[in-house]
Amino acid sequence: MYVTITKQNMEGKHSQSVADFVAYLEKENEGKTISDMEHFFNQYEEEISSTEVIQEIDGNTAKLKKIEPKFYSITINPSANELKRLQDHSEELKQYTRELMKEYAKSFNREIDGRAVSVDDIKYYAKIEHQRTFKGTDKQIQENQPYATKILELKNEIRKIERGELEGNIKQLQKKITQLEKDAPHQLNGKRIVRGMPKEGSQSHIHIIVSRKDMSNKYSLSPGSKYRASEVMFKGKKVQRGFDRDKFFKASEKTFDKLFQYKRNYVETYTARKAFLKDPKLYFSMLSGLPANEKATAYKLLAKSGVPLMNIPTNQVQLALKALNKLKKGIDKAIQSGSIGI
Repeated sequence: MYVTITKQNMEGKHSQSVADFVAYLEKENEGKTISDMEHFFNQYEEEISSTEVIQEIDGNTAKLKKIEPKFYSITINPSANELKRLQDHSEELKQYTRELMKEYAKSFNREIDGRAVSVDDIKYYAKIEHQRTFKGTDKQIQENQPYATKILELKNEIRKIERGELEGNIKQLQKKITQLEKDAPHQLNGKRIVRGMPKEGSQSHIHIIVSRKDMSNKYSLSPGSKYRASEVMFKGKKVQRGFDRDKFFKASEKTFDKLFQYKRNYVETYTARKAFLKDPKLYFSMLSGLPANEKATAYKLLAKSGVPLMNIPTNQVQLALKALNKLKKGIDKAIQSGSIGI
């Protein structure tokens, strides 16, 4: 499970309207019949129109300044193994979203009118998507890039020949292009993988738009708060503040596991990812200490995700810095691409 919380920016400034983001999320519905479309939903409603989402989020920004985020985007990316556990991706991920948003509300360290924040205070709209496309940060695109660059150069050369600016054999150049297309290391269905090409397999994930303000449009609820959990004096009274991201990220796993009876391996946990990023030696120590069957599954998951594995000594003193950096780079890329459930 890979979860991100981001504030929406455009050209370095906070978006003043959610309209562009909503339009982006509607792209997967293009060309589909109404019955095949995925619609926005929230805690209690189904089939919410994009127009309503824009009106509700844009109209819920009382007293927010232009320099402040008006809404946040939460993206929930289940791993391939987690998705295999589901029977109906659309309906079960909706169920999961509604349970997870209860945990989102509980992660705020503050009160509204003397009570803890609840999911009924959260104004949000979510949407399930089932496709992903290759981006410039993906390993396949980066490793295909030298071939893409050469193909572009040859195509430009052909255009110059056609305009009479150069002399050359167009057929020979086209043959070179065809060969480069075949030689590119990453192919999908017999074609070179390029940006924007849909990825194979199950790619279901969840996009959630959350208003910065609560349902009453009075209180600011920011998951981007730098205050994890604290109290401050405000107008002579003690006020709680902050959002516990660690608590929310862990809840994203526990909620999924409980709903769908999913047995999570150590390398799939948020705790493992944190340990690896902060203390690689602790990470490998924990990995080495797993029961034999769990350890075998852990290595299999890492290898399947494209992480460069080598023999990992159980003695922490033997862990070479070069090997650690190589592994860290591989795991980071796998996490970012959503191919590993951490």
